[in-house]
Amino acid sequence: MDSCIVAPEILLPVKGTDMTAWAVIACDQRTSDAAYWAELEQKVGDKPSTLRLTLPEIWLETGGWENKIEAVSDSIKEYRARGVFAKLPKGFVLVQRDTAYSPSRTGIVLAVDLEKYSYRKESGAQIRATEATILERIPPRLKIREKAEIEFPHIMLLFDDPDDIVLGPLKADRSLETLYDFELNMGGGHVRGKFVSDYGPVIERFEKVRKNGVLFMVGDGNHSLATAKASWENIREGLPEERRKTHPARYALCEAVNIYDAGIRFEAIHRIVKGVDANAFAKDFPCEGKGSGALCIGGKFYRVSMPEDAAAAVRSADGYISRFTGNGVAVDYIHGENALAELTAAHADYVGVLLPKMDKSELFGQVLRYGSLPRKTFSMGESEEKRYYIEGKEIR
Repeated sequence: MDSCIVAPEILLPVKGTDMTAWAVIACDQRTSDAAYWAELEQKVGDKPSTLRLTLPEIWLETGGWENKIEAVSDSIKEYRARGVFAKLPKGFVLVQRDTAYSPSRTGIVLAVDLEKYSYRKESGAQIRATEATILERIPPRLKIREKAEIEFPHIMLLFDDPDDIVLGPLKADRSLETLYDFELNMGGGHVRGKFVSDYGPVIERFEKVRKNGVLFMVGDGNHSLATAKASWENIREGLPEERRKTHPARYALCEAVNIYDAGIRFEAIHRIVKGVDANAFAKDFPCEGKGSGALCIGGKFYRVSMPEDAAAAVRSADGYISRFTGNGVAVDYIHGENALAELTAAHADYVGVLLPKMDKSELFGQVLRYGSLPRKTFSMGESEEKRYYIEGKEIR
């Protein structure tokens, strides 16, 4: 079976760029926190930054995002014209990340063949979605990608390597060239990147950890990878067969991380229901099973019973929430108990649903047995631990 991994020509900003301003958190974080993005805007100012090259999803809810798409496209072209980017030879980037929550997390930035990825629930693809893909979320993201010449990934793929045979040798290799080493903004911790030019042996080691034909499962950025797939399928239709093999849009940039890495921590993704009568919502909330969850109203938590299985708890809660959405009632997805308390304390018509977390060791087995999990079943850590945009790759 051919590997789904390819070695990309990665783009980084030229030496001398303020990397702390350059790297920003994934666009799908802090979607209810306008103050976060306002503070980030002030910190970045006029410096080159991926904040100008991506679209924070908070703006998808506020209108006028079509104009922001044009601004992203224009910024990419401007940065290219100004010589902001430097292209590396084919290879990978070994990424070592420290945060306030985890002392170390190691991943590797590489490209994957979108022909070997599927978000269908029942699939034998080498790269599998771990959660249900909401097709309605793809069109606005597709418009962004169709206008862009370069992609910047926050996608994190997980692989199952309990003996650390894939990245272990690279962690011990002192000869790797350091590409960057800096402090991330907004509490993101510290990050270091090292260039891996000898990528062939790495791909060979990846092949040894493939299980039942599956090499990767999507940990973060499922809808971004699905959007890249949709974009490639649109482009592919107008290409001759030979060009399909080499077109850059066929290959998506991602960071791959061993699910057993000490820095990979699964956390629950909680729900905030907005614009709802809190008492009416709480009255018939399904309290079933031996697991523990909570409703958060007015900043206070009220414990409720939930199924012990995290996926079952999410399915039950989301089914109940769906009865209320519409007619001014909406749902958002929140990381952290403190965020639930703060938001519900500030808004009388908000209710938080605190959900149980999934054990990461269960992921591969559950998806292989049952297919994709319910949407937003788990998150890999807190918002500040999410992947920051640093590396890019041409897709045009």
